[in-house]
Amino acid sequence: MDRKQFLSRSLKASVGALVAGPILASTSSCSPSGSSDASNGSVETTPGAATTPVLQLSQVSLPYGYSALEPSIDARTMEIHYTKHHAGYVKNVNEAITAEGVQATDEADLLARIGTFSTKVRNNAGGTWNHNFFWQIMGPGGKGTPDGKVLDALSAGFGTFEKFKEQFTEAAMKRFGSGWAWLVERNGQLAIGSTPNQDCPLMDVSELKGRPLLALDVWEHAYYLHYQNKRNEYVANWWQVVNWDEVAKRLG
Repeated sequence: MDRKQFLSRSLKASVGALVAGPILASTSSCSPSGSSDASNGSVETTPGAATTPVLQLSQVSLPYGYSALEPSIDARTMEIHYTKHHAGYVKNVNEAITAEGVQATDEADLLARIGTFSTKVRNNAGGTWNHNFFWQIMGPGGKGTPDGKVLDALSAGFGTFEKFKEQFTEAAMKRFGSGWAWLVERNGQLAIGSTPNQDCPLMDVSELKGRPLLALDVWEHAYYLHYQNKRNEYVANWWQVVNWDEVAKRLG
């Protein structure tokens, strides 16, 4: 081999080393664990590290058909209320939880600390929980009047069932604008009250606190198609679809 051939081959070998070097270095820096050098902007992860799942709330299945509560609550109102309003709260709260990085162990924990989260989380988490509860404490073929331990508890707490009914109706009628009327248990005693918007008694920010036993939605979307502005008629007819057996389960 003459000097010219030797120099030519040496130059090609040097160029090949310069090209191959970075490729081999990059490949060798990627470990099976998924960790990488911080200099390339990647975040280091620990093999097998547990991740906290993002809480997502859900909508309960409606326990009856849309027309099951007629004539107290008409089918069209039920369908819109369940598929539009309630479904919307569920969608919105889950979007907010994800977007805002909300951390909560479960729905109860979320509600108990709702004051630390955004208004969007508060309103939609309340709307989700309240409606899930509302559908379950109603049902077709209601007796209108409770019996057994529920009747005994209401009579002990308010004098008679009729007096309880009057006070609950008053709470529903005096809630200005949108909100809910509630029967709750707190410290072994029954109490009646109301909350604005989608607040519920399980929230740390609620003006009424306690364990919910009965609830009535007095937002206009709950009754306006059938009753227009006659909230009093809606409330009066609603008693016919209260599922007192479900109230008894929650009374304990």
